[in-house]
Amino acid sequence: MLQFFAKYKFFAVVLLVLSAIIVSIIYSILKPDRKLPVYEPEMVNAELVDSTVQYVRKYHKISDFNLINQNGEIVTQENYKDKIYVADFFFTTCQTICPIMTDHMKEIQERLIDDNDVLLLSHSVTPKIDSVARLKKYARAKGVNDAKWNLVTGDKKQIYDLARKSYLAAKSDGDGGPYDMVHTENFVLVDKKKRIRGFYDGTNPEDIDRLITDIAILKREEK
Repeated sequence: MLQFFAKYKFFAVVLLVLSAIIVSIIYSILKPDRKLPVYEPEMVNAELVDSTVQYVRKYHKISDFNLINQNGEIVTQENYKDKIYVADFFFTTCQTICPIMTDHMKEIQERLIDDNDVLLLSHSVTPKIDSVARLKKYARAKGVNDAKWNLVTGDKKQIYDLARKSYLAAKSDGDGGPYDMVHTENFVLVDKKKRIRGFYDGTNPEDIDRLITDIAILKREEK
């Protein structure tokens, strides 16, 4: 009996390897591609969402906007039409999390510099302080590529509404006035249909890697 098994040992090993390969191929064929969720206001931490949209369950999209970038140019949804983009909120005088977030935005810029489907958008939460000239100086210091990344300022209420009603990414600051807010570390991934597809900690290097991976997943989904 032992001699019989020894004689066919080679064939048994080959059969086992072939079986493993066939199972792997079948699994890869049947396994559905991972898709990113579409985030609705109801799914997000209520502290980051304006009360007027907190219970929206479907069809949420980023509202139209009209802002001014570091070059004094008007920036609207048309600049991001048919683009995937990453949005965040910051201010140039911030000395805590903003420098880290900006460095990570620059990393995203560099890693995707040749990908024309992906853009970046950073909104100032202190638009009265962050003039075009100040944004331009900040952009130069931080290595912003104007073709890839807009730093924008503009009407304070519009930026507040975008942060809390569209991007669902900032806390309200009731002590400073009706349109004051506390920006957060959130990076927001927006698809070509203006829908939110992911939130990421802009201070966490691992989340930046996850964001890059999710952009690739989103690009495959949208083909």
